[in-house]
Amino acid sequence: MFQTSQFWMFSVAAAGAISLSSMAAADEVIKPASERFAPKDVAETPNFQQHVVPLLSRLGCNGRACHGSFQGQGGFRLSLFGYDFKLDHEGLMKGDVEKNKEPRVLVDDVEESLTLLKATQQTPHRGGKRMDIDSWQYNIFRNWIKEGAKTVDDDSPKFVRLDVVPKEIQFGKTGETVQMKVIAVWSDGTQEDVTPLCRFNSNDDLIAAIDSNGSVKSGDVGDTHIVVNYDAGVVPIPVIRPVSDKTGDKYPLIASATKVDELVVQKLSKLGIVPSELCDDAEFLRRSNLDITGSLPTPQEITEFLSNQDADKRAKKIDELLERPGYAAWWATKLSDFTGNNANMLNRGNVIRGASASQAWYDWLFARVANNTPYDQLVSGIVAGKSRKEGEDYEEYCKRMSGYFTPKSETNYSDHPSLDYFWSRQNFGKSEDRVIGFAYTFMGIRIQCAQCHKHPFDQWTQDDFNQFKEFFNGATVQTRPEDKSKYEAMLASLGVDKNTKGNDLQKMLPKEMNSGKVVPFEELVVRKAQAPKNNNKDRPKVKDNGKGTARRPAGPTARLLGGETIHLTEHDDPREPLMAWLRDKNNRFFSRAFVNRVWSNYFNIGIVNPADDMSLANAPSNAPLLDYLSAAFVDHNFDMKWLHREICNSATYQRSWKPNDTNKLDQKNFSHAIPRRLPAEVAVDIIKQATLSDVEFANFATNLKGRAIFNAIPNQKTQGQGASFAVTVFGRSTRESNCDCDRSMEASLLQTVYMQNDDDVAKALNDGKGWAQSLIPKKQSPVKDDRDVATAKSKRRNFEVLIQNNVRALKKAQKQKNADEVKEIEARIAELKAKIAKTQEVVVAKTDEAQQAAAANLEPEALIKAAYLRSLSRLPTDDEMATSKKYMTQSEDVVSAARDLLWALINTKEFVLNH
Repeated sequence: MFQTSQFWMFSVAAAGAISLSSMAAADEVIKPASERFAPKDVAETPNFQQHVVPLLSRLGCNGRACHGSFQGQGGFRLSLFGYDFKLDHEGLMKGDVEKNKEPRVLVDDVEESLTLLKATQQTPHRGGKRMDIDSWQYNIFRNWIKEGAKTVDDDSPKFVRLDVVPKEIQFGKTGETVQMKVIAVWSDGTQEDVTPLCRFNSNDDLIAAIDSNGSVKSGDVGDTHIVVNYDAGVVPIPVIRPVSDKTGDKYPLIASATKVDELVVQKLSKLGIVPSELCDDAEFLRRSNLDITGSLPTPQEITEFLSNQDADKRAKKIDELLERPGYAAWWATKLSDFTGNNANMLNRGNVIRGASASQAWYDWLFARVANNTPYDQLVSGIVAGKSRKEGEDYEEYCKRMSGYFTPKSETNYSDHPSLDYFWSRQNFGKSEDRVIGFAYTFMGIRIQCAQCHKHPFDQWTQDDFNQFKEFFNGATVQTRPEDKSKYEAMLASLGVDKNTKGNDLQKMLPKEMNSGKVVPFEELVVRKAQAPKNNNKDRPKVKDNGKGTARRPAGPTARLLGGETIHLTEHDDPREPLMAWLRDKNNRFFSRAFVNRVWSNYFNIGIVNPADDMSLANAPSNAPLLDYLSAAFVDHNFDMKWLHREICNSATYQRSWKPNDTNKLDQKNFSHAIPRRLPAEVAVDIIKQATLSDVEFANFATNLKGRAIFNAIPNQKTQGQGASFAVTVFGRSTRESNCDCDRSMEASLLQTVYMQNDDDVAKALNDGKGWAQSLIPKKQSPVKDDRDVATAKSKRRNFEVLIQNNVRALKKAQKQKNADEVKEIEARIAELKAKIAKTQEVVVAKTDEAQQAAAANLEPEALIKAAYLRSLSRLPTDDEMATSKKYMTQSEDVVSAARDLLWALINTKEFVLNH
């Protein structure tokens, strides 16, 4: 449970005043403030945290357009959305002497407080009238001021949670209303109805509109969430209005062979959405090949799969695809996206930088995905990784690292225990940047808002951000001070001046390393947090294993997001408790973030969408589904292949893209496959694959050389040609910011122009080793009994003998310096060569004639089927066959016609979409 220890609360136990906790017995809910403070003579003293600050939020006073902006309004500033009680209290209580402005609150003259006068517009107020005199809102402010306008203290109860009723809203028709009730629970057991103090928002006003009092009104069919905000509580409430009458007893029986299907259908049944039927085998085979391995199935694979009668053939095919190298290549690419593998950001350090470092990063990820390293272990190699192995000194470390990058070495960077480059990025140097990048990469949350103020859609405050930041202060990439002499000695042994730095050093060291020499490397250094050198009297006492009390070690602390405070001096590496927290089965971020991204890979939309915005306000479309997969992923020891199997073996993944009347508008509940454009690297790869010869096509899935999914992202500064240009056109992730939106999945006109007119596509179609050219029979002699050819060859042999005789005679005449004879012999040789050329023309003509005859005998139907199988992964329909056959039979060159057909097919939407 999230512990909001950073929030303070004012104790209302003032002399002569009624305390909140005394108003209700245990488990009794205190009535809402709108009722309690309605009478003008009410004696209760409002609480600053529980009533005053939420009311400021409710009235819009601390919004970004008013006093919550960074500059405030009218010389008065509040914390945005009310996260800083100290700042808010000081802002209310202090005036501005220099500007001759009095405080907003006057304890000695309550009714003249500007807080009351401006909000009721008794005094001019640019924000307009916010409440009426003697209203319950007015009485809350007045009573608070009257009783001393007190702030919070350390002993105040802490906010625990919000309980919202109902937990789910189901509407039956337009115009229905439901009143929400919100209960705040505090650490002392107090429970209060805070409905009138909450802020309410609808994620889709067309489906469900909500007013400021928490009354929800139904609109269009569909589903959305109402988001309730109060203090640190952010609670999304699902709202459903069925799209058809097929609900309850009218809902058809849908087979649910897996837990995934059960939970998906459970949600669909509430919406009255009937899922589509399963896709056919051809559609499944193409979809799964592209999604898992980033390549097309071979024609032979398609034929064999379609004829296979095994009931488990789909499950077996999924297992087979997960063992192909394309799976590891594609997920190394995806993980490179999430972890920020950008060559332009890897120019720190003095040996391996830029594109080489980026490729090493990719290779490290590829090796672990290929070995099915548990996801938590993979991440641990990044988050808590160390450069040196246990007991390794600096020289041994440098020798091992140099070996990784030496040509023809038997080891490479993928053998390194950690991914140091993650910590050496230029955009990862500051602890603030690390918090934002870490939260995005491993938790799927966007916490950057909390760097300056309370997150508008989540529970995080600026204090949360700053406390979490302390985990990232100790890690740097450098040469240890104690190893400086060894570093300089190593440079001296290479003949390099110790003062050589920057680009000059970076140019020299790789050359030395390539020659087999050991060069000095920087390393990931983590410094243990140090306690201040002072006495112990101010250290808090804690229990010491039941043996009494002991002083808590002094020194810096850090707080896990939504978790406990960690005393960093108790750990050699501040990242250790961070990694342990990620692995904890109760951590609601780590496994959910990865599960959601894997799901998004197969459906183009996450259970939480966008996949990297898992804030409380951005609720999952199917919370039970995400909960199940996340918990099961942990229970299966973070087995990535298990997760892929669990998703791909579900009927949910294998449903057809063809919708029915109930699900044709569904975009987020997974009732049918949504046709989606292929990712950039996959699109570029299969354009190439479709044009390859049959042999190369068959090897494409296992031969990763030259594949777009098997390379780190090129240096952005050099993009603009070849494969780099192509993947840019199709929206490959730039990995420039902490956002999945760095990758574009949108179609564009430029993509169409590329596929239709780019030289790369034309070259692939016309490649001498490609499919179209392979249709032409290889050069061969015509039939042996061709008399014209036999006669021509016989004459050519005779002419060649005569030329040899004349050449000897020519040399003799030249030696005798007989000019007339030389001239005569040269003329005879030229005549004989001309005759040989004529005989060769006969041979070539006959050979070409034979080859053309062989090409003309190619069966059009077979070519058409081959073109469809290698591009769209299916056989043509009858209409498609008829149209294609008509074109081919009317073409003079059947090979060119086949090439044209293939070009047309790869330019269809069907080719570049996964469905």
